[in-house]
Amino acid sequence: MRSLIEKPVAATALALAMLVGLGMVAPAGAQSRGEAYSAAKAQGQVGEQRNGYLGVVGNQSADVRSMVRDINNKRRAIYTSKAASLSSTIDEYAFTTACRLITETSPGEKYEGLDGSWKTRGAGAPERDPKCP
Repeated sequence: MRSLIEKPVAATALALAMLVGLGMVAPAGAQSRGEAYSAAKAQGQVGEQRNGYLGVVGNQSADVRSMVRDINNKRRAIYTSKAASLSSTIDEYAFTTACRLITETSPGEKYEGLDGSWKTRGAGAPERDPKCP
């Protein structure tokens, strides 16, 4: 069992490792950031979830659902590799990445709020999970 000090230190170390050396996980989403992804994002059909994966907002076409599934499969592969290299769990790595991806959303884009509902990013910062590093 980790002490109360070790948990924040571990989370901070994980966040710093992400910022310093892994080229960030932007390529996870960028791998499928073609025109379809950009359009779906701009139209609010997809959004960043608090678990590090892309989500489908509402009822969307099979093409949008397939694109999201493909992006998430690629993200999971990256999360698995990066988490192992950092002696972290996939879920911890994905969560830390989600904190960054939600922060990087642009005004008008969707993200999962703290209450689990879809929010539209305004001009200000999105809601931030208090557990984010």
